[in-house]
Amino acid sequence: MLKNRIESIDILRGITIAAMMLVNNPGSWGSVYAPLLHAEWHGYTPTDLVFPFFLFIVGCSIAFSYSGKTASGATYGKISVRALKLIGLGLFLGAFTLNFPFVKDFADIRFPGVLQRIGLAFFFAALIALHGNWKVVLGTVAALLLGYWGIMGFLPLPDGSAPTYERAPNNWAMYLDKAILGSHTWQPDYDPEGLLSTLPSIASALIGVLVGRMFLSGRKDKLRVLLMAGAGMLAAGHLWNTVFPINKALWTSSFVLVTAGWACLLLGLIYYLRDVRQLQFGELFKRVGANALILYFLSSFIAKVFGRLKVTEDSSLHGWMYQTIYVHDFLPPKLSSLLYGLTVVAFYLWLGNLLYRRGIFFKV
Repeated sequence: MLKNRIESIDILRGITIAAMMLVNNPGSWGSVYAPLLHAEWHGYTPTDLVFPFFLFIVGCSIAFSYSGKTASGATYGKISVRALKLIGLGLFLGAFTLNFPFVKDFADIRFPGVLQRIGLAFFFAALIALHGNWKVVLGTVAALLLGYWGIMGFLPLPDGSAPTYERAPNNWAMYLDKAILGSHTWQPDYDPEGLLSTLPSIASALIGVLVGRMFLSGRKDKLRVLLMAGAGMLAAGHLWNTVFPINKALWTSSFVLVTAGWACLLLGLIYYLRDVRQLQFGELFKRVGANALILYFLSSFIAKVFGRLKVTEDSSLHGWMYQTIYVHDFLPPKLSSLLYGLTVVAFYLWLGNLLYRRGIFFKV
């Protein structure tokens, strides 16, 4: 069995990974309810909260995993190996194809990705947490968010033009991705997990480190701290939005505060139900959360295979299953698409529960 875990955090991790799989696996991308889609550009939807929630939880885990650890070569090695594993798994997903030799042409491989960002955010957040007390961590968060705003909003581009926050060539995040990564991005002009926007994503993880350390501190007013911190960051993020728009694709500083605020509020609710009221709430999500990363990787890999494996000349295995099982005249298209996604989530919840019951825990 796993030791030294905070059940509230494991439950939030499980809910988050289930949400990640749901929004990534609709039956048809052309038939999706609006809350299950990302905002088109500025603003945010419930879907936009999912990835920053996971980075927040990564930070909480760092606080527990490296509490009391010394800055030794062995510790650096473990941090580096874990980060490289995550980055390697992400690159594998980006490069894999069903056609022999099972690797895309080099020019078509996407270098950034979700697992790559998790690996980078984990690496830098763990090193900062290893060397810094809460003041250093908080100061680093402030420096990252303010520095990112300074670059994105005020630093002229090489041609002397003023930067913008729009989806355009004179956006600093997009400019650097295009200049450095070339064709190795999600879209021709940008990547939502790009290079420059990784900096504020580290702040998302570091806020989680601060919350994790609060849990370790033994203070009795954890719920009050969570709710106050959550409400404060939510208000500050929306205020900052007036000059630095909330934007997931750019991972703006206002986006970091708003999403961390919601994460604290949701964690506070779970903590109240599970630890204060001692309700047997979220047991399944706790079990799934114990193997979150491997379940996410499997869901992404299998979805990729299903989407490329042809069962007919015109249909993939995914498309055939969706059309055969879920599409009916009496069901609205968006509901059919949602039911497919819920089936995918139900399978991985079952698998996560099975792994937990058998004492199988994958460390990435």
